[in-house]
Amino acid sequence: MAVHRTKSSQRTSPDVERLVADAISLAASGSQIEDRFWESRLDARLLRLLKSQNQNVIDAALDQTFRINTVAFEVLADCAETLAESITMEHERQSWDVLLLALPIVAHTRYQIPSGALPVNVIEATAAALQSSIASIDTRLAIIPWLYSIDQMPHSHCQTRLLTEALATAAISSSEVKLELRDMSETIAVLADPRFIIAAIAAPSGTPLFRWQAEAPVRQERGVSLIGWQTAMHDPIANLLPGCEFELLLPEAYFTNCRLADKHVRPLSIRAAVNFLESTLGVLPAGLSCVVGAFGEEQADEYRISFGLKGSSEVVYGVIWPLYDRESVANDALNDLADDESPMKKITDALHDAGVDDVFRHAMLFDPELCDDC
Repeated sequence: MAVHRTKSSQRTSPDVERLVADAISLAASGSQIEDRFWESRLDARLLRLLKSQNQNVIDAALDQTFRINTVAFEVLADCAETLAESITMEHERQSWDVLLLALPIVAHTRYQIPSGALPVNVIEATAAALQSSIASIDTRLAIIPWLYSIDQMPHSHCQTRLLTEALATAAISSSEVKLELRDMSETIAVLADPRFIIAAIAAPSGTPLFRWQAEAPVRQERGVSLIGWQTAMHDPIANLLPGCEFELLLPEAYFTNCRLADKHVRPLSIRAAVNFLESTLGVLPAGLSCVVGAFGEEQADEYRISFGLKGSSEVVYGVIWPLYDRESVANDALNDLADDESPMKKITDALHDAGVDDVFRHAMLFDPELCDDC
């Protein structure tokens, strides 16, 4: 899942300072030889922190680089994510490269989106679809028998690293996935939300993991792999998510796909809200009005969209459009519609696509006050 921005600390530890300094040095590097030097140092520091489960230091360094040097932030985030979601392991004198995968299902409904234990037939269908459309030859797989909601996913680089290690062992040795799944947190019911199947893919070191990395005749482009994946998995997922509309995204690296799913679900949340209000209140989309505002302490962390009936000041429903680590909006551009990539433009377009034309946009940043139900 996308790692949200953290609040800065008043005091900086030596470990944080060293991480930040190495990330800034790598960001400023002018050659691949120097890149490799700084990457090696940064990776060694991060790996020690991951193994000791010291997430606070990683978060503090990410927060500091985000505020002072966005290029260094990107560098540090990439390194931390790579070490959390991938590993090289030895098994029976063979070296294996292993990558943690997220298999997103972006769903919306008027009812409830299921999560929980996966039936055996869905696990088998997932393995078969991965082998036929996604995985290269000579690869091995491990699949967690659980349909995850975003609330149940690992919430840190350290937790993700532990999951990667467990699945890597299972994939390489072709053994059972040993995870405790009985005490999963309860899923929060929302109308639009991603669901995930989590897996690991392993290949002998230096050989392709995916079909789009392989040479002919195994090679196929990502678009072809996506079509094959969607075709093979449509019926198993449709049976798993009754009453839901859904889109299957291409299986890819864990953090990349968590971010992608988060972003895909935002416009669906708006459409699901409009459908819900239409069915419960009997009001057409043209009879709704919306107010959109940005919220955050120093800069926008999210946009909040309130729905009401035209002519009434009462708020009947609300949707949050979160911003993630690699998205930022200047405080003087919160209401910008000229940039197609601006959050306000995307929100306004999503509302118009859902049939809501009465939209009031605030240009100021609001304090993120929360109620007891948030």
